[in-house]
Amino acid sequence: MSEPLFLKPVFQERIWGGTALKEKFGYNIPNDYTGECWAISAHSNGPSIVKNGRFAGKTLIELWSDHPELFGNQESKVFPLLTKILDANADLSVQVHPNDEYANEHENGELGKTECWYIIDCKEGAELIYGHTARTKEEFVSMIENNEWDRLLSKVKIKPGDFFYVPSGTIHALGEGTLVLETQQSSDTTYRLYDYDRPGQDGKPRELHIEKSIDVSTIPHRAPDFSHEVNSIPGAVVTTFVEAEFFTVQKWDIDGTAKFEQNQPFMLLSVLEGNAVLTVAEKSYPVEKGDHFILPAETETFEMKGNAMLIASYI
Repeated sequence: MSEPLFLKPVFQERIWGGTALKEKFGYNIPNDYTGECWAISAHSNGPSIVKNGRFAGKTLIELWSDHPELFGNQESKVFPLLTKILDANADLSVQVHPNDEYANEHENGELGKTECWYIIDCKEGAELIYGHTARTKEEFVSMIENNEWDRLLSKVKIKPGDFFYVPSGTIHALGEGTLVLETQQSSDTTYRLYDYDRPGQDGKPRELHIEKSIDVSTIPHRAPDFSHEVNSIPGAVVTTFVEAEFFTVQKWDIDGTAKFEQNQPFMLLSVLEGNAVLTVAEKSYPVEKGDHFILPAETETFEMKGNAMLIASYI
């Protein structure tokens, strides 16, 4: 049986969050400081629940454990990916993530965190922090100790439709007024390097992780290749943003009827614009902006008909 798994998002409050998830996607968010929609998650800090079919009411954690055949019988103990939508209503802290080896040793067996961002929307003139200017570890530490953040941190202007690959070890931060879809390893480990000396929810500055940040940061910064591969097929344009160790991420622009083969163990899909009809094994499912679903291993072929834009990811 190859029915898609539609998932109920989990929302996370953040001091930098806002209301864009409600305004852009119509989600019933819990408050006006909702920063994250964990759209496809099997992480214990916010597991998704299946909304349809024979597994309705089950968490993605349960399915990964009890029904490995849905995902091609992977060897990993944990579901490897996490899809989020982030509403950066204010600047996020400047942060860096560890790799698998460091996280496993220092964070109780947690995965490392390589991630990527698709910029859904942003305000005019928005920017983000991506990388740094230090050439050596000594220079890196010196600039941190002397609060030379303007010298150290590299800023990049952004616009809707931009894509950024953020390997573990990359200094980064989303800027105010940015809405992104994030594809990442299934990890909730973040090392906070700098937080603009602002108070947290309790009025006190949030905890920083200076030593760990120094340990895991890539010095000097190495920017990945941002070239994209664009392929046109009948009814769709498929843009491959990244094919990397932990995931491949694509943008699908559907305009008409497009037929796809499912050559992966499983595939994660998020509808960011428009609506369409998904047909799997001669059964049709309407999908619309804000929907998130998984095509399991049993799905061999499928069809998308309509006018929509989706982000697809797979391992």
